[in-house]
Amino acid sequence: MTTVLIVDDQPLQRFGFRMLLESVPDTEVVGEAGSGADAVRRTAELRPDVVLMDVRMPGMDGIEATRRIVATGGRSHVLVLTTFDLDEYAHAALRAGASGFLLKDVRPEELLGGIRAVAGGDAVIAPALTRRLLDAYVHRLPGHPRAPERQPYDDPRLRTLTEREREILVAIGRGWNNAEIAERLVVAESTVKTHVGRVLSKIGARDRIQAVIFAYDLGIARPNDDEGG
Repeated sequence: MTTVLIVDDQPLQRFGFRMLLESVPDTEVVGEAGSGADAVRRTAELRPDVVLMDVRMPGMDGIEATRRIVATGGRSHVLVLTTFDLDEYAHAALRAGASGFLLKDVRPEELLGGIRAVAGGDAVIAPALTRRLLDAYVHRLPGHPRAPERQPYDDPRLRTLTEREREILVAIGRGWNNAEIAERLVVAESTVKTHVGRVLSKIGARDRIQAVIFAYDLGIARPNDDEGG
């Protein structure tokens, strides 16, 4: 059974999510919150597996609430819901420690699958949405005229990676899943999974989302990268 706390300042939105989640036998809604401050308090009280977090709310927003929930080191994982016009907020929420984000118009089965994945410790992020999201941040990437003064590949954590692990990191940054990486690098998917685990450990990333952000920040992957960039 996966327990969920629904956080949204719109009662009708919360009602819709509750109806969906209570329609499946393996998911239990343990509570609701209408603000970020309430979300932090109720998460501490209820310790749900997943906090389904809205971003834009009065008072404390979902970004700050996510940051505070993650900072406690508790068992709860945060899954942020956003829309394309709120990409900036989603990016900030991921940096705050969210385990993933989905669009509010996501199909019911995708939302349920995302909740289960996050509850199991995985990250939920759509490659196409990742690229669109980070397109908005291309001016921050190394090499762009308006980017901060820095050199790509200047992070000492990169020096701990083998050549193959760097290839895996670039592939993660491009939004490829394990099956796609295995196909393109012509290795077994089980081997890719092992490499991904080592990469995350070496760069200190909690999950693939943090690895994506790491790769973009250092300029080793870019929006709309494909086979050879």
